[in-house]
Amino acid sequence: MSNRSRPTVHPFDIQVPELRVAGAADNGVPPDDTVRMKDVQGMPGTLAGMALRVFQFGFAAVAVAVMAATSDFPSVTAFRYLVAALSLQCLWSLSLAIVDLYALLVKRSLRNSRVLAFFTIGDAIASTLTFAAACASAGITVLIGSDFNNCGQNHCAKFETSTAMAFISWFLVSPSFFLCFWSLASRG
Repeated sequence: MSNRSRPTVHPFDIQVPELRVAGAADNGVPPDDTVRMKDVQGMPGTLAGMALRVFQFGFAAVAVAVMAATSDFPSVTAFRYLVAALSLQCLWSLSLAIVDLYALLVKRSLRNSRVLAFFTIGDAIASTLTFAAACASAGITVLIGSDFNNCGQNHCAKFETSTAMAFISWFLVSPSFFLCFWSLASRG
């Protein structure tokens, strides 16, 4: 036992300046020794996060409006699914845009683990439904336009526009999901 080496710790007295959380003095919170990571733009409670939510809502609303403007969309299940999924996406994105706006106005961070878990799960569900609906609608649109050559009797341009807006909405939901998930995972 005596011939084994043992680690030795030599303490140093290092003077570290006191770090404060931004805005801690304004809220009456005493300073602590921890510093939180700044919010990455695009996360919930940031200006870019709110912008992502507004654009998600906008593209989903346009997709629903264009698809609903056609008279024969209820006859195809994939198009009804697109309208239902994107209506849910509209509600989800608008709700979270309002939450982001509130967080920005009262200068609150949305880094609570329960809030982040709720946002992450909601974004995952909305993203999956939106992508599945866009893919199903794209398949039917290609079937009608290219395989049946029946665009003269159908509203192919409106179907294609609505499907493209659904894909753009899904593309905008993906960064929101990944940033929420990353923020939730990095809390550990």
